[in-house]
Amino acid sequence: MKQMSCALVGAPVQSGSATPGCLMGPDAYRTAGLAEVLQTLGHRVTDRGNVAQAEIKDLTHDNAAVHHLTDIVAWADALEGAAYEAASAVDMPIFLGGDHALAIGTVPGVARHAAEAGKPLFVLWLDAHPDIHTPDTTTSGNLHGTPVAYFLGMDGFDGVYPALKTRVAPENVCMMGIRSVDPAENAALTAQGVEVHDMRAIDEHGIIKPLRAFLDRVRSADGALHVSLDVDFLDPTIAPAVGTTVPGGATFREAHLIMETLCDSGLVTSLDMVELNPFLDDRGRTAKLMVDLCASLLGRTVLDRPTRSF
Repeated sequence: MKQMSCALVGAPVQSGSATPGCLMGPDAYRTAGLAEVLQTLGHRVTDRGNVAQAEIKDLTHDNAAVHHLTDIVAWADALEGAAYEAASAVDMPIFLGGDHALAIGTVPGVARHAAEAGKPLFVLWLDAHPDIHTPDTTTSGNLHGTPVAYFLGMDGFDGVYPALKTRVAPENVCMMGIRSVDPAENAALTAQGVEVHDMRAIDEHGIIKPLRAFLDRVRSADGALHVSLDVDFLDPTIAPAVGTTVPGGATFREAHLIMETLCDSGLVTSLDMVELNPFLDDRGRTAKLMVDLCASLLGRTVLDRPTRSF
């Protein structure tokens, strides 16, 4: 793999979730040696530190379940700008979360940069959940369940979230690992026509064929590819440090195969690493695994992988 310039951008967001602890995620990745691992692979790494919230504005919503709306909107404002700047400055911005609400800012930010470069943005969403609620449809009120609906430009966000500068086309989104979907989300996925490969489909047909087909579409469109990797994409037996565990997730080898295939494609231009909650981890086990997956995405091969003890 060619040498790349990488920027680590911390996004200590935890108000989109109901379980505190994700604000420690960015520093857990740093402690697990992410920068050092990428440097050993020949990449140039800069750490931009943690993004600070934008000014908090007083906001309310008719859905009484919604909580921390003002916090999430402030994070979205700050992260959209930070993502756009990082994508403009380096080959590979890596956003360290923080709960998945950070994608309310990161995906629109990198989409704006891609549009200015004349490229459509594609998104590979690796998650147990589709996160395609709107503030109107969420019953939990946890706004980390809304980023996909927002960056697709669905109704329900005007006057609530920041005005969307660059929309992602639904046909440019591919979800893998899905296994926990609310009825409202199921309806939205069907209406939007988002490509979804749930864990049953992966069990029956494998991961590589649909992934390669998606990558072929990205390549044919000369697109940029953003990968949003949620800890709960992985099976909780290998990645316990997440507040939204769902049994039956991706195995160690499935996850590494995805990352190695993405590396081979040379198409990935940005990455989210989200929902790491170090408070729930076992001696850094999940943080180390996520760092190893990032390393596979950026050029580490099976033969290069060190022995890990937990």
